Amino acid sequence: MSPEQIRRRLLAWYDAHARDLPWRVPPAAGQGGLRSDPYRVWLSEVMLQQTTVPHAAPYFLKFTARWPTVSDLAAAPDDEVMAAWAGLGYYARARNLLACARAVARDHGGVFPGTEAALRALPGLGPYTAAAVAAIAFDEATNVVDGNVERVMARLFAVETPLPAAKPELKALAGDLVREDRPGDWAQALMDLGATICRPKSPLCDRCPVTEACAGHATGAPETYPRKTAKASRPHRHGVAYILTRAETVALVRRPPKGLLGGMLGLPTSDWRAAPWSDAEARSAAPVQADWRSAGEVEHVFTHFSLTLRLLRAEGSADGVIWTDRRDLEALPSLFLKAARAGLSNLL
Repeated sequence: MSPEQIRRRLLAWYDAHARDLPWRVPPAAGQGGLRSDPYRVWLSEVMLQQTTVPHAAPYFLKFTARWPTVSDLAAAPDDEVMAAWAGLGYYARARNLLACARAVARDHGGVFPGTEAALRALPGLGPYTAAAVAAIAFDEATNVVDGNVERVMARLFAVETPLPAAKPELKALAGDLVREDRPGDWAQALMDLGATICRPKSPLCDRCPVTEACAGHATGAPETYPRKTAKASRPHRHGVAYILTRAETVALVRRPPKGLLGGMLGLPTSDWRAAPWSDAEARSAAPVQADWRSAGEVEHVFTHFSLTLRLLRAEGSADGVIWTDRRDLEALPSLFLKAARAGLSNLL
């Protein structure tokens, strides 16, 4: 099957089976001249990094209802945006979101530039997102390659090089299929194929419009592509979280602007290290002197390490903290919300 046949079949499939997503212009409307809003495309792509569509969609709807334009988002206080982002994880994305929105508002009159190169120059907007916005919102023939597209290319061409070393080869293969005709629909068709048919496990090859051209399918084991380098074991760390209460409030702190969970509200914690914390060490590292009592522990998994967080709770007072009503903790990052719920469970 030639590249042109692959394109025709996949675009026809997309026309019939495109996912209905809140940020997307349906293919029929796009062919009728309706263009996607670059703000909505950009926001969705940032939210979808490391996040599934079902999880991201409610956040997208809340963000666009609260901040309908990029200028509205640019004018929002950092704390409000970070609180609205809570639960999506990878909080550096929220900081990058604000940096980019403010650059668009300040330097481009609230209008996203219309080329991949100009988009790439914006702060906090990486090469993948620039290519996606350029293709989907501005119909530029860019090469949009995410994890779904990598998987489709690895199977379509039975690429034996394992990830991550295969990334340049997979990007080149995807680039060979890009044309000036319907580049936005083509990018979204590949994404949809990877998300709904060419799935990581149990691909639905009998429903795929390009099965005849798929070298991975011809091997009889398409699910083994892309090949992957064996992962190193995830390191484990230990820390202590301190739940200081005063009547119906809990002491929170603002984490440093950079680093893991940067800029977010959270419980005071010790350092996170490889060795477990002894009782004496945990109490000596507490933010204030108090009658700290054990309140259990929680487990949490980040991308690059897992964490056991011991919980100590006390009633008392402290300076330099943010006293927050126990009923208003839902905006905390998932780690701290989990820890607060566990540590306060017998008080609620």
